[in-house]
Amino acid sequence: MITHFDDLIATPINLGSDEMVSINDLVTYVEDIGGLKLKRKYDLDAPRRGGRSSDNTFIKSVLKWAPPTRLKDGLKPTYKWIEQQYLDRKAGKRTVMDTI
Repeated sequence: MITHFDDLIATPINLGSDEMVSINDLVTYVEDIGGLKLKRKYDLDAPRRGGRSSDNTFIKSVLKWAPPTRLKDGLKPTYKWIEQQYLDRKAGKRTVMDTI
């Protein structure tokens, strides 16, 4: 829809989940998807924020639509794709990144 809507040509637009997600949540998602456990190290002096989300107000007003995919669900195929790119490159195969 975005690519076929003339009013959005050269217009910055958020296209993501509007769910609030912290970095801690994101790390947990990746751990779950990858079947691993990472050691976390926290800088207690760093600024703290509750989390991040996409503000989809604009896309909802223009297209009467918002992305339905939750971040965790979208990360699953993305993780698998990146993992396959890594394994292919490690095996000496050409990857999408080699063509850029």
